[in-house]
Amino acid sequence: MQHTPQGDQAVLPDRSGMRRAFFASLTGTALEWYDFAVYSAAAALVFGDLFFPSEDPLTGTLLAFSTYAVGYVSRPLGGFVFGRLGDVIGRKKVLIATLVLIGVATFLIGLLPAYDTAGVAAPIALVVLRFAQGVGVGGEWGGAVLLSSEFGDPRRRGFYASAAQVGPPAGNLLANGVLAALGVLLTEDQFLSWGWRVAFVLSGVLVGFGLWIRAKLEETPVFKAMEAEQSRPEAPIREVFTTQPRALLAAILSRVAPDVLYAMFTVFVLTYATDRLDMSRGSALTAVLVGSSLQVFLIPLAGALSDRVNRRLLYGCSAVAAGVWPFLFFLLVDGSSWMLLMFGVVVGLAIHSFMYGPQAAFVAEQFSPRLRYTGSSLAYTLAGLIGGAVAPLLFTALLSSYDSWVPLALYIAVAAVVTVGGLCLGRDSAPAMEEDARLAASRQAEPAHVV
Repeated sequence: MQHTPQGDQAVLPDRSGMRRAFFASLTGTALEWYDFAVYSAAAALVFGDLFFPSEDPLTGTLLAFSTYAVGYVSRPLGGFVFGRLGDVIGRKKVLIATLVLIGVATFLIGLLPAYDTAGVAAPIALVVLRFAQGVGVGGEWGGAVLLSSEFGDPRRRGFYASAAQVGPPAGNLLANGVLAALGVLLTEDQFLSWGWRVAFVLSGVLVGFGLWIRAKLEETPVFKAMEAEQSRPEAPIREVFTTQPRALLAAILSRVAPDVLYAMFTVFVLTYATDRLDMSRGSALTAVLVGSSLQVFLIPLAGALSDRVNRRLLYGCSAVAAGVWPFLFFLLVDGSSWMLLMFGVVVGLAIHSFMYGPQAAFVAEQFSPRLRYTGSSLAYTLAGLIGGAVAPLLFTALLSSYDSWVPLALYIAVAAVVTVGGLCLGRDSAPAMEEDARLAASRQAEPAHVV
């Protein structure tokens, strides 16, 4: 169906509504990723000593990264539960629930006693709360993408959907900034004793702010159209697996390289810099901080660029760069230069931005609007199992086994090949579906004024 420019304008939301949705998607996701990122940094820096004491530092680090992986393993449960609910009861209600879940879990982590106080109960409680974090994040991403993209112009979906993608670097920036500030203000003993807890307890304040923003939003126009036409799915999970298996596979594979690359340059690089390059914790955190701050601007830029050029092509070229850059990165930092480390992390996260910016729109475009929350959430969470969940563990194990960075770079290169394969399986955008959905919602709401 072709619409005149005037007709399209009549059914698109006003600019203020689009801006509110963009901001709500960005801030809510950033707050949830603050919670997730502060855990990731703490796993690399302090959890090995506090919750998994061992005479062998490598063993403690591996166990700490195992709890990091639990946050990814639990994501599919969030994707299954909240993804289904998002297509049945609406995007807004589910996004409020996920924000509460991850915020409460993070706050409680900040209150946990360490192993020397509570014994084995301490790491068990840590794993349980980490599991809850992962469930919340698993249900968050798909809804945050739809919140901004279904309010925005479908022809600019790359830009509007990137709001949710800015959340991880923004949250990572905030988390590492708080930890870096605590590291400067406190002594080593103070930071290990209680300083790290401040970053987790702060989550309670941040989540309250996020809830205030999201509670003020209306439901998205696309979901309203589904309600008006009574086309909401009764069994969305089954429908996705039976009617859109290729779309699901394409979306899953497309996410592998970004997850693995991000784990390298925001999580494992902290361990590599401190253990192998003999740099301080503050130096490593600063490098990640600079790279993440640039991502806040690069991700929406990449999303907007993908609206002007072929989205899959931009994504694919960036995936190729992701497979090549680690080989150069490890050669650059071999001399233990902090400036070269920072340069390498910044470039790595810039490459990640040009995959991650178009990613949300690409994944959402693989599914029909009525199955989009479920399909996107399943793709996001299942990809995490083979991407981000195991990446820090494999990085640590490979480096320990081979005492060389080459297997690490090869691992990232294989992940890049997998992502290119997923992009080849996928399809390009079809914004007309969203325009038709908006038109249906407009007709239902104002039948006497439809153009």
